[in-house]
Amino acid sequence: MLNEFLIDLRQLVECESPTEDLPACQKVIELAANILKKQTNSAAQIRIENGRPVLWWGANNPKIVLLCHLDTVWPIGSFDPVWKETDDQIFGPGIYDMKSGFLQAVYAIAQLSKQNKPSTDMTNLALIATTDEETGSETSKRLIAEISKTAEYVLVFESSYMDGQVKTARKGTSMYQIKVIGKAAHAGLEPEKGINATVEIAKLVEVITKLADPKSGTSVVPTVLKSGTTTNTVPDSAVLDVDCRSFQMKELQRIDTQIRKLSSPSAQVSVTGGINRPPLEEVSTSKLFEKLNNALTNSGLPKVKSAAVGGASDGNLAAAAGAQVLDGLGAIGSGAHAKSEHILKSRIESQINMTALLLTELMSESKTK
Repeated sequence: MLNEFLIDLRQLVECESPTEDLPACQKVIELAANILKKQTNSAAQIRIENGRPVLWWGANNPKIVLLCHLDTVWPIGSFDPVWKETDDQIFGPGIYDMKSGFLQAVYAIAQLSKQNKPSTDMTNLALIATTDEETGSETSKRLIAEISKTAEYVLVFESSYMDGQVKTARKGTSMYQIKVIGKAAHAGLEPEKGINATVEIAKLVEVITKLADPKSGTSVVPTVLKSGTTTNTVPDSAVLDVDCRSFQMKELQRIDTQIRKLSSPSAQVSVTGGINRPPLEEVSTSKLFEKLNNALTNSGLPKVKSAAVGGASDGNLAAAAGAQVLDGLGAIGSGAHAKSEHILKSRIESQINMTALLLTELMSESKTK
Protein backbone atom coordinates (compact mmCIF):
# COMPACT_ATOMS: atom_id res chain seq x y z
CA MET A 1 0.00 0.00 0.00
CA LEU A 2 2.73 2.50 0.95
CA ASN A 3 4.50 2.40 -2.40
CA GLU A 4 1.26 3.01 -4.28
CA PHE A 5 0.37 5.80 -1.86
CA LEU A 6 3.71 7.52 -2.49
CA ILE A 7 3.23 7.32 -6.26
CA ASP A 8 -0.18 8.99 -5.95
CA LEU A 9 1.11 11.54 -3.46
CA ARG A 10 4.02 12.53 -5.68
CA GLN A 11 1.61 13.21 -8.52
CA LEU A 12 -0.50 15.45 -6.27
CA VAL A 13 2.50 17.36 -4.90
CA GLU A 14 4.11 17.85 -8.31
CA CYS A 15 0.77 19.16 -9.58
CA GLU A 16 1.43 22.50 -7.86
CA SER A 17 -1.76 24.35 -6.94
CA PRO A 18 -1.46 27.80 -5.38
CA THR A 19 -4.86 29.18 -4.38
CA GLU A 20 -4.61 32.18 -6.69
CA ASP A 21 -3.90 30.04 -9.79
CA LEU A 22 -7.35 28.84 -10.83
CA PRO A 23 -6.20 26.66 -13.78
CA ALA A 24 -3.69 24.94 -11.48
CA CYS A 25 -6.43 24.30 -8.90
CA GLN A 26 -8.67 22.86 -11.62
CA LYS A 27 -5.84 20.58 -12.70
CA VAL A 28 -5.17 19.24 -9.20
CA ILE A 29 -8.88 18.61 -8.62
CA GLU A 30 -9.05 16.61 -11.86
CA LEU A 31 -6.00 14.59 -10.81
CA ALA A 32 -7.50 13.96 -7.36
CA ALA A 33 -10.75 12.77 -8.98
CA ASN A 34 -8.80 10.27 -11.07
CA ILE A 35 -6.96 8.97 -8.01
CA LEU A 36 -10.24 8.63 -6.11
CA LYS A 37 -11.81 6.65 -8.94
CA LYS A 38 -8.78 4.38 -9.18
CA GLN A 39 -8.69 3.69 -5.43
CA THR A 40 -12.44 3.42 -4.68
CA ASN A 41 -13.72 2.19 -8.05
CA SER A 42 -16.37 4.93 -7.97
CA ALA A 43 -16.42 8.31 -9.66
CA ALA A 44 -16.16 11.69 -7.98
CA GLN A 45 -17.87 14.85 -9.18
CA ILE A 46 -16.16 18.14 -9.90
CA ARG A 47 -18.54 20.89 -8.89
CA ILE A 48 -18.11 24.62 -9.39
CA GLU A 49 -18.76 26.74 -6.32
CA ASN A 50 -18.69 30.50 -6.94
CA GLY A 51 -16.35 29.98 -9.88
CA ARG A 52 -13.94 27.57 -8.16
CA PRO A 53 -13.66 23.77 -8.48
CA VAL A 54 -14.71 21.52 -5.59
CA LEU A 55 -14.18 17.75 -5.51
CA TRP A 56 -17.17 15.82 -4.19
CA TRP A 57 -17.22 12.07 -3.72
CA GLY A 58 -20.06 10.14 -2.08
CA ALA A 59 -23.46 11.03 -0.65
CA ASN A 60 -25.25 14.24 -1.63
CA ASN A 61 -26.58 14.68 1.91
CA PRO A 62 -23.89 13.03 4.02
CA LYS A 63 -24.00 12.38 7.74
CA ILE A 64 -20.22 11.94 7.83
CA VAL A 65 -18.02 14.39 5.93
CA LEU A 66 -14.29 14.07 5.28
CA LEU A 67 -13.26 17.66 4.64
CA CYS A 68 -10.03 18.58 2.83
CA HIS A 69 -8.47 21.23 0.64
CA LEU A 70 -6.04 20.88 -2.25
CA ASP A 71 -4.83 24.45 -2.67
CA THR A 72 -1.48 25.54 -1.22
CA VAL A 73 0.25 28.76 -0.19
CA TRP A 74 3.19 28.15 -2.54
CA PRO A 75 3.56 29.91 -5.91
CA ILE A 76 4.58 27.52 -8.69
CA GLY A 77 8.33 27.03 -8.69
CA SER A 78 8.84 27.70 -4.97
CA PHE A 79 10.47 24.28 -4.41
CA ASP A 80 13.37 22.92 -6.48
CA PRO A 81 13.05 20.00 -6.71
CA VAL A 82 9.31 19.92 -6.08
CA TRP A 83 9.57 16.45 -4.48
CA LYS A 84 12.53 15.46 -2.31
CA GLU A 85 13.03 12.42 -0.08
CA THR A 86 15.59 12.28 2.72
CA ASP A 87 15.49 9.14 4.87
CA ASP A 88 12.05 9.25 6.52
CA GLN A 89 11.19 12.79 5.41
CA ILE A 90 9.48 13.83 2.18
CA PHE A 91 9.53 17.51 1.27
CA GLY A 92 7.27 19.37 -1.14
CA PRO A 93 4.84 22.30 -1.48
CA GLY A 94 1.59 21.46 0.27
CA ILE A 95 2.63 17.90 1.14
CA TYR A 96 1.97 18.51 4.84
CA ASP A 97 -0.73 21.15 4.38
CA MET A 98 -2.58 19.11 3.23
CA LYS A 99 -2.21 16.90 0.18
CA SER A 100 -1.02 13.92 2.19
CA GLY A 101 -4.01 14.32 4.53
CA PHE A 102 -6.38 14.27 1.56
CA LEU A 103 -4.78 11.11 0.21
CA GLN A 104 -4.85 9.43 3.63
CA ALA A 105 -8.62 10.02 3.66
CA VAL A 106 -8.90 8.49 0.18
CA TYR A 107 -6.91 5.42 1.17
CA ALA A 108 -8.92 4.93 4.37
CA ILE A 109 -12.13 4.93 2.32
CA ALA A 110 -10.57 2.52 -0.18
CA GLN A 111 -9.47 0.22 2.64
CA LEU A 112 -13.01 0.03 4.00
CA SER A 113 -14.67 -0.36 0.60
CA LYS A 114 -12.53 -3.42 -0.12
CA GLN A 115 -13.72 -5.07 3.10
CA ASN A 116 -17.30 -5.07 1.79
CA LYS A 117 -18.82 -5.57 5.24
CA PRO A 118 -22.32 -4.48 6.35
CA SER A 119 -20.66 -2.36 9.06
CA THR A 120 -18.86 -0.35 6.39
CA ASP A 121 -21.92 0.95 4.57
CA MET A 122 -20.69 4.23 3.04
CA THR A 123 -24.00 5.55 1.74
CA ASN A 124 -23.97 8.35 4.35
CA LEU A 125 -20.36 9.34 3.69
CA ALA A 126 -18.83 12.07 1.53
CA LEU A 127 -15.30 13.31 0.87
CA ILE A 128 -15.09 16.97 -0.15
CA ALA A 129 -12.00 18.92 -1.19
CA THR A 130 -12.01 22.67 -1.80
CA THR A 131 -9.44 24.95 -3.46
CA ASP A 132 -9.56 28.24 -1.52
CA GLU A 133 -8.91 27.34 2.11
CA GLU A 134 -5.54 29.05 2.28
CA THR A 135 -7.07 32.46 1.53
CA GLY A 136 -10.02 32.19 3.91
CA SER A 137 -12.49 29.90 2.08
CA GLU A 138 -14.43 32.88 0.74
CA THR A 139 -16.00 30.96 -2.16
CA SER A 140 -16.55 27.67 -0.30
CA LYS A 141 -17.60 29.05 3.10
CA ARG A 142 -21.32 28.85 2.38
CA LEU A 143 -21.03 25.32 0.97
CA ILE A 144 -19.19 24.10 4.08
CA ALA A 145 -21.80 25.69 6.35
CA GLU A 146 -24.70 24.13 4.42
CA ILE A 147 -23.15 20.64 4.51
CA SER A 148 -22.32 20.92 8.19
CA LYS A 149 -25.83 21.98 9.21
CA THR A 150 -27.16 18.52 8.31
CA ALA A 151 -24.04 16.40 8.87
CA GLU A 152 -23.46 14.77 12.24
CA TYR A 153 -19.69 14.55 11.98
CA VAL A 154 -17.04 16.46 10.03
CA LEU A 155 -13.52 15.03 9.97
CA VAL A 156 -10.88 17.53 8.88
CA PHE A 157 -7.64 16.24 7.36
CA GLU A 158 -5.42 19.19 8.12
CA SER A 159 -1.98 18.09 9.32
CA SER A 160 -1.63 16.71 12.83
CA TYR A 161 0.06 18.65 15.59
CA MET A 162 3.58 17.75 16.72
CA ASP A 163 3.94 13.96 16.85
CA GLY A 164 0.39 13.04 15.91
CA GLN A 165 -1.92 14.97 18.21
CA VAL A 166 -5.36 15.75 16.83
CA LYS A 167 -6.67 19.29 17.06
CA THR A 168 -9.61 19.79 19.39
CA ALA A 169 -9.52 23.59 19.58
CA ARG A 170 -8.51 26.30 17.14
CA LYS A 171 -8.47 30.04 17.38
CA GLY A 172 -11.01 31.98 15.41
CA THR A 173 -9.74 34.69 13.09
CA SER A 174 -10.62 38.25 12.16
CA MET A 175 -8.98 40.22 9.36
CA TYR A 176 -9.21 43.99 9.03
CA GLN A 177 -7.91 46.71 6.76
CA ILE A 178 -7.59 50.18 8.25
CA LYS A 179 -7.38 53.08 5.80
CA VAL A 180 -6.36 56.60 6.79
CA ILE A 181 -6.88 59.54 4.42
CA GLY A 182 -4.84 62.65 5.19
CA LYS A 183 -3.75 65.55 3.02
CA ALA A 184 -0.70 65.83 0.79
CA ALA A 185 1.75 68.73 0.99
CA HIS A 186 5.38 69.44 0.15
CA ALA A 187 7.48 67.81 2.87
CA GLY A 188 10.12 70.58 2.74
CA LEU A 189 8.31 73.78 1.82
CA GLU A 190 5.06 73.59 3.79
CA PRO A 191 4.59 70.31 5.70
CA GLU A 192 2.31 72.10 8.16
CA LYS A 193 -0.33 72.37 5.42
CA GLY A 194 -0.55 68.59 5.12
CA ILE A 195 -2.17 65.89 7.25
CA ASN A 196 0.38 63.09 7.60
CA ALA A 197 -1.39 59.75 7.14
CA THR A 198 1.73 57.86 8.25
CA VAL A 199 1.80 59.68 11.58
CA GLU A 200 -1.91 59.20 12.12
CA ILE A 201 -1.86 55.48 11.34
CA ALA A 202 1.18 55.05 13.63
CA LYS A 203 -0.98 56.37 16.48
CA LEU A 204 -3.66 53.82 15.59
CA VAL A 205 -1.09 50.98 15.55
CA GLU A 206 -0.36 51.67 19.20
CA VAL A 207 -4.08 51.57 20.04
CA ILE A 208 -4.61 48.38 18.03
CA THR A 209 -1.76 46.40 19.63
CA LYS A 210 -3.15 47.18 23.11
CA LEU A 211 -6.35 45.29 22.22
CA ALA A 212 -4.49 41.97 22.55
CA ASP A 213 -5.01 39.86 25.67
CA PRO A 214 -2.15 37.36 26.11
CA LYS A 215 -3.82 35.81 29.19
CA SER A 216 -6.73 34.54 27.08
CA GLY A 217 -4.53 33.79 24.06
CA THR A 218 -5.99 36.68 22.08
CA SER A 219 -3.57 38.22 19.58
CA VAL A 220 -4.00 41.44 17.60
CA VAL A 221 -1.16 41.90 15.12
CA PRO A 222 -0.65 44.78 12.67
CA THR A 223 0.92 43.14 9.62
CA VAL A 224 1.22 44.87 6.22
CA LEU A 225 1.52 48.68 6.20
CA LYS A 226 1.59 50.79 3.04
CA SER A 227 1.93 54.56 3.18
CA GLY A 228 3.06 57.51 1.11
CA THR A 229 3.99 58.07 -2.52
CA THR A 230 7.27 60.00 -2.73
CA THR A 231 10.03 60.85 -0.28
CA ASN A 232 9.35 64.58 -0.40
CA THR A 233 5.58 64.50 0.02
CA VAL A 234 3.51 64.44 3.21
CA PRO A 235 1.65 61.12 2.84
CA ASP A 236 -2.04 61.59 2.10
CA SER A 237 -3.02 57.94 2.61
CA ALA A 238 -1.99 54.86 4.57
CA VAL A 239 -3.38 51.32 4.68
CA LEU A 240 -2.81 48.79 7.46
CA ASP A 241 -3.77 45.09 7.60
CA VAL A 242 -4.54 43.61 11.01
CA ASP A 243 -4.67 39.91 11.98
CA CYS A 244 -6.69 39.00 15.10
CA ARG A 245 -7.03 35.54 16.67
CA SER A 246 -8.69 34.14 19.78
CA PHE A 247 -10.01 30.90 21.27
CA GLN A 248 -13.12 32.79 22.43
CA MET A 249 -15.85 34.29 20.26
CA LYS A 250 -16.54 36.99 22.85
CA GLU A 251 -12.95 38.18 22.47
CA LEU A 252 -13.26 38.47 18.69
CA GLN A 253 -16.48 40.43 19.20
CA ARG A 254 -14.79 42.74 21.72
CA ILE A 255 -11.98 43.48 19.29
CA ASP A 256 -14.43 43.98 16.42
CA THR A 257 -16.29 46.62 18.43
CA GLN A 258 -13.11 48.47 19.39
CA ILE A 259 -11.52 48.41 15.94
CA ARG A 260 -14.63 49.91 14.40
CA LYS A 261 -14.34 52.82 16.85
CA LEU A 262 -10.88 53.84 15.60
CA SER A 263 -10.66 57.51 14.70
CA SER A 264 -8.29 60.41 14.18
CA PRO A 265 -8.86 64.08 15.11
CA SER A 266 -7.42 65.26 11.79
CA ALA A 267 -7.66 62.43 9.23
CA GLN A 268 -10.43 60.22 7.87
CA VAL A 269 -10.39 56.60 9.12
CA SER A 270 -12.28 53.71 7.53
CA VAL A 271 -12.37 50.05 8.56
CA THR A 272 -13.20 47.05 6.37
CA GLY A 273 -13.15 43.34 7.19
CA GLY A 274 -14.38 41.47 10.24
CA ILE A 275 -14.65 38.04 11.81
CA ASN A 276 -13.55 35.51 9.19
CA ARG A 277 -13.76 32.21 11.06
CA PRO A 278 -15.26 31.66 14.52
CA PRO A 279 -13.23 29.64 17.05
CA LEU A 280 -13.33 25.85 17.06
CA GLU A 281 -14.12 25.10 20.71
CA GLU A 282 -13.79 21.83 22.59
CA VAL A 283 -17.54 21.55 23.06
CA SER A 284 -17.66 20.79 19.32
CA THR A 285 -14.81 18.25 19.32
CA SER A 286 -14.95 16.31 22.60
CA LYS A 287 -17.48 13.74 21.35
CA LEU A 288 -15.44 12.71 18.31
CA PHE A 289 -12.17 12.79 20.25
CA GLU A 290 -13.65 10.31 22.72
CA LYS A 291 -14.97 8.09 19.92
CA LEU A 292 -11.56 8.03 18.26
CA ASN A 293 -9.76 6.98 21.42
CA ASN A 294 -12.41 4.35 22.20
CA ALA A 295 -11.92 2.87 18.72
CA LEU A 296 -8.14 2.83 19.19
CA THR A 297 -8.39 1.25 22.65
CA ASN A 298 -10.78 -1.44 21.40
CA SER A 299 -8.24 -2.31 18.70
CA GLY A 300 -5.39 -2.52 21.20
CA LEU A 301 -3.75 0.67 19.97
CA PRO A 302 -2.49 3.61 22.06
CA LYS A 303 -4.69 6.64 22.48
CA VAL A 304 -3.89 9.90 20.73
CA LYS A 305 -3.46 13.21 22.50
CA SER A 306 -5.14 16.49 21.66
CA ALA A 307 -3.92 20.05 21.15
CA ALA A 308 -5.32 23.56 20.94
CA VAL A 309 -3.67 25.55 18.13
CA GLY A 310 -3.60 29.11 16.85
CA GLY A 311 -4.33 28.56 13.17
CA ALA A 312 -7.91 28.35 11.88
CA SER A 313 -9.28 25.86 9.36
CA ASP A 314 -12.54 24.91 7.67
CA GLY A 315 -13.25 22.90 10.82
CA ASN A 316 -14.06 26.22 12.50
CA LEU A 317 -16.79 26.82 9.92
CA ALA A 318 -18.19 23.30 10.27
CA ALA A 319 -18.42 23.57 14.06
CA ALA A 320 -20.11 26.98 13.85
CA ALA A 321 -22.78 25.40 11.62
CA GLY A 322 -23.53 22.76 14.27
CA ALA A 323 -21.53 19.65 13.35
CA GLN A 324 -19.31 17.66 15.67
CA VAL A 325 -15.77 18.13 14.37
CA LEU A 326 -12.36 16.51 14.73
CA ASP A 327 -9.39 18.22 13.10
CA GLY A 328 -5.73 17.35 12.55
CA LEU A 329 -6.34 13.84 11.21
CA GLY A 330 -3.88 14.36 8.38
CA ALA A 331 -0.15 13.94 7.95
CA ILE A 332 2.47 13.75 10.67
CA GLY A 333 5.44 16.00 9.97
CA SER A 334 6.08 19.73 10.27
CA GLY A 335 6.86 22.96 8.43
CA ALA A 336 3.46 24.18 7.25
CA HIS A 337 3.91 27.32 5.13
CA ALA A 338 7.70 27.00 5.45
CA LYS A 339 10.42 25.74 3.11
CA SER A 340 10.98 22.92 5.60
CA GLU A 341 7.47 21.54 4.93
CA HIS A 342 7.59 17.75 5.07
CA ILE A 343 5.84 14.58 6.19
CA LEU A 344 7.16 11.44 7.85
CA LYS A 345 6.91 8.44 5.56
CA SER A 346 6.92 5.98 8.48
CA ARG A 347 3.70 7.46 9.93
CA ILE A 348 1.52 7.34 6.82
CA GLU A 349 0.03 3.86 7.21
CA SER A 350 -0.82 4.30 10.89
CA GLN A 351 -2.72 7.51 10.08
CA ILE A 352 -4.70 5.74 7.35
CA ASN A 353 -5.54 2.87 9.69
CA MET A 354 -6.58 5.28 12.45
CA THR A 355 -8.98 7.02 10.07
CA ALA A 356 -10.42 3.70 8.91
CA LEU A 357 -11.07 2.70 12.53
CA LEU A 358 -12.86 5.96 13.27
CA LEU A 359 -14.94 5.75 10.11
CA THR A 360 -15.96 2.17 10.95
CA GLU A 361 -17.09 3.35 14.39
CA LEU A 362 -19.09 6.24 12.97
CA MET A 363 -20.66 4.27 10.12
CA SER A 364 -21.71 1.48 12.47
CA GLU A 365 -23.35 4.06 14.72
CA SER A 366 -25.09 5.72 11.77
CA LYS A 367 -26.41 2.38 10.56
CA THR A 368 -28.10 1.59 13.90
CA LYS A 369 -29.90 4.95 14.14
